[in-house]
Formats: sequence, C-alpha cells, structure tokens
Amino acid sequence: MEKPLIVQKFGGTSVGSIERIYKVAEHIINAKNEGNQVVVVVSAMSGETNRLLGLAKQIDSVPDARELDVLLSAGEQISMALLAITLNKMGYAACSLTGAQAKIVTDNQYNDAVIQHIDAAPITDLLQQDKIVIVAGFQGITEKGDITTLGRGGSDTTAVALAGVLKADECQIFTDVDGVYTCDPRVVSDAKKLNVIDFPSMERMAKHGAKVLHLPSVQYAWKNQVPLRVLSTFSANQGSLVKGDACLLPVCGLAIQRDMCLIKIASEVLLAVTKQCQLIGIAIWDVIEHPDWIGIVVKQEAYSKLELVLQGKVADRQLISLLTAVGAKAEELAGSCYQLLIDNEIMTIHQKLDNQSFTIALFPDCVDSAANILHQAYITQSEAHVCLPKHAFLN
Repeated sequence: MEKPLIVQKFGGTSVGSIERIYKVAEHIINAKNEGNQVVVVVSAMSGETNRLLGLAKQIDSVPDARELDVLLSAGEQISMALLAITLNKMGYAACSLTGAQAKIVTDNQYNDAVIQHIDAAPITDLLQQDKIVIVAGFQGITEKGDITTLGRGGSDTTAVALAGVLKADECQIFTDVDGVYTCDPRVVSDAKKLNVIDFPSMERMAKHGAKVLHLPSVQYAWKNQVPLRVLSTFSANQGSLVKGDACLLPVCGLAIQRDMCLIKIASEVLLAVTKQCQLIGIAIWDVIEHPDWIGIVVKQEAYSKLELVLQGKVADRQLISLLTAVGAKAEELAGSCYQLLIDNEIMTIHQKLDNQSFTIALFPDCVDSAANILHQAYITQSEAHVCLPKHAFLN
C-alpha cells in the first residue's frame, strides 16, 4: 500500500533562525515517522527578501526585473539548503531542489510570474528513494530557462500547486498563527478559531483582507480540491482545515482592509479614469454612484500612481477602511447590519453586496469598533444560540 503524501509549507518567520529551523525539522520528522511521504516548501528567512531588495535598490531604484528575480530567488535557496542540512544531520535523508530543479515552469512575467505546469518526476524519484524533498518556494523557471519569482504569497502558491500535481492527501501551511479566525484577534478579542472553513468563504476572506492565506493559493486549492490546513509552527494543535464547497454558517467571519482610498471625480471623466486604471494595472474595488458625486475605491498605495493621470479631475479624496462579512446569510443580514451600526453611531459611507458576502466602507477610526459590534451580533451571539440547546440537553 502506498504511503500517504503531505506537503508542508513553512514561512519566513518559521525558518527565521537556526533554532527555528530545528523546530521546523521536528515537525517534518514527526510527519515522516507517522508514515507519510513528505514534501516541504520553504520561504526565505524572515527579512532576507527585503535585505536583498535593499541591496539592489542601492544600485538602481528600479532594478532590471529579470536580474531582480535572479537575486531574490537566492533567499529561498538558503532556507532549503539549511533545512536539508539539518534533517540530514538528524538522521533523515533529505534533498533540496530549486524551483528550476523541481521543474516548476512559469510564464515570463518577472516579479509576478504564474505557474504554467510542473513536471513531478524529479520529486517523485526522490520520494521513491524514501527521501524528504525540500523545494524552494516563490520561484520557478521559464521555458527559456530564466529564473522567475511568483510575487506576494508565492511560497503558498508553490506548496498548493505541488500538492495538486502530486495528488497530496493534505497541504499544510505552517505560519506564526494557529489557524483561521472569525476575525483578526488583535481587533476582536473574542474572535474564535475555525476548525473547518469552506473554500468559497476562505476565498472571500482572503480577497477582502484576511492575511492568513494568500488568495491565489486558496483559489488553486479550491480548483483542484486540495485540502488546506493552517497550523502554527510554534504550538501543537490541529489548526484550521479548509475544504468543501458549502458554507453552513450564517456569518463565518469578518475581514478588514485598511488603507483604502475613495477618490471622488466628475461623472464625465469616469470612463477615462477607469481605462487609465486598467492601463497601469490598478484594481478598482468599486465604483460608487452617489446622487451628488461619483467615486472609485482603490488601495491607498495605488493613488500615487494615479496622481499624474488624475490631475484636475479629483473633486476630493479620503482614506477609508472596508469591513466584509462572509457567510451563507451575509447578504440577507446587510440591512440589519446597516441599522445596527447607525444605532451605535457609526456612519457607513457605502455598502456592496456580493455572493455570500457584503462589504461596508467606513471611516478608518470606526472600522475596529464596527468589527466588534458585528462580530458580537452575528458570530458570538449566533454561537451562543447554537450552544443553548446542547447545554439544556446535557443538563
């Protein structure tokens, strides 16, 4: 009978020092001793990518994109080699592979490449030799042989893509948090860890600001039905499992996006501004058609790119934050949510309904209070109602 196969991914914090690399090795050895074949994907050590980028920018403020990928890919190679050395020293045969050696083939979009296909043969051969395989995340190679990097969250994407190709039983994402929470625990103190969350809900949470998993990795896992488990490198628990296509909770979570910008413009220039955003790669979250004005919502960091384009066309701009509720009945609850916030003297700027979610635009100083109010009303109290019959039965 063939052994089960798991893919484990460890982020930069997890491999941030030699001591932490030993801790990572223990997780891998535990999985191996439980009878699994193990493939590991690693990020660069915490801070290493920024250090390398800083070196490049000391030479050129806008480094050549191809050469920058060659440079940045070195960070993950350091991590994979150190981890393989550690495992071998501890008596467990391990072999490290770069993205190129693992035959992860991407398009030629430097700094933000997309995986096109993966030849699983090099990894499969090593697994058949009973070796632990360590793969550098965040990188691949073009058909021509040029090194590429996958952009933000690229190591997560590498792990999920490998899990799909290898038909892994589970893809485990180890990080510095112990799972997926109903809201950011730093904002909502009674946020609860979700034992299980479905793919559609996790995708919407990731899309709207939840940072525990990167959006492309969730989308790839959903498409290929690869079960994802989010675990902490630093504490022992079962984490949160992402699987399935159906959301069963009325509201399963709240996600926050800060540093968004509402740009008010004249209605006659809306089409021109929208086209300019498309040309320079700026995503428009929404277009708000107010009786008195029209506005577009973009990330604050994108506004500086738009300034030259929008000269003379901006009537006003202001920072805003977005709060998104995700769940099976989120759309139905939008009206009561709006009233609940008014009752608590919180003014909303705009609302947007989407499939099993609704998003509220708020002033930045209100978003944390709004998150706590909605979490208490739609998640904490909802859980209490579910628990009451159980307590009555037990008594």
